[in-house]
Amino acid sequence: MTALGSILLGSANPRRLRDWYRAAFRCEPRDDGFIDYGGVSLLIDGRDDVAKATAEPGRVILNFHVEDARAVATHLDQLGVEWLARLEDRGPGLFATLVDPDGNYVQIIEMSEQYLISRGVKQPRALHGAAPFSGFSVDDIPAAKAFYTDVLGLKVTEEHGMLHLHLDGGQILVYPKEKHVPAEFTVLNFPVADIDAAVDELTARGVTFLRYEGVPADEKGIVRGEDGPQIAWFTDPAGNVLSVLH
Repeated sequence: MTALGSILLGSANPRRLRDWYRAAFRCEPRDDGFIDYGGVSLLIDGRDDVAKATAEPGRVILNFHVEDARAVATHLDQLGVEWLARLEDRGPGLFATLVDPDGNYVQIIEMSEQYLISRGVKQPRALHGAAPFSGFSVDDIPAAKAFYTDVLGLKVTEEHGMLHLHLDGGQILVYPKEKHVPAEFTVLNFPVADIDAAVDELTARGVTFLRYEGVPADEKGIVRGEDGPQIAWFTDPAGNVLSVLH
């Protein structure tokens, strides 16, 4: 995939223009001169083939998407910027257009929550909060805690009779269920760098690896298919299926 990595602004006075963008949008240049604004970097460079001011300021416009357009507009007012169009609500969001020291047009944009939700960019406010997490049930919390702590070596905390398995980048909720029935699918996969070492270590800790009819596995219980990852399945004390895979 081709990605737009950066935008270059040529200027007869690059230091002045660079200082303006630093002050206007509060971002410091990197050592190589690029200023990072989200996923696109801006490079302001001196050129001898450009005039002191742009001849067609509307040909290329830099759009800065901000979280609080009113606060940004107030900050820009304090810098004494020249406004071509002051902040206004245009339906999909708040827009304003200003002019940089070289005469280029710059817009600040704050899209409305309704617009972002309609485009699938943002979740409804009811779903805002901490990162989502998954969970599964067990029939014996103490046995599950001992297994995930002592056998799998995970960090496990207990709160309100439920377990939290702390993994890199998130956590899994393990909750008690009186009429627990193990899921018929793998509820948790553990990627490993060396599946043989992982299987050997878990076997030494008393884990028995599953074998499924029609799925060839080696003597350790590892499936080494050519078209997929190397994987070995096992269960926790409640019968939930887990796996290690390379």
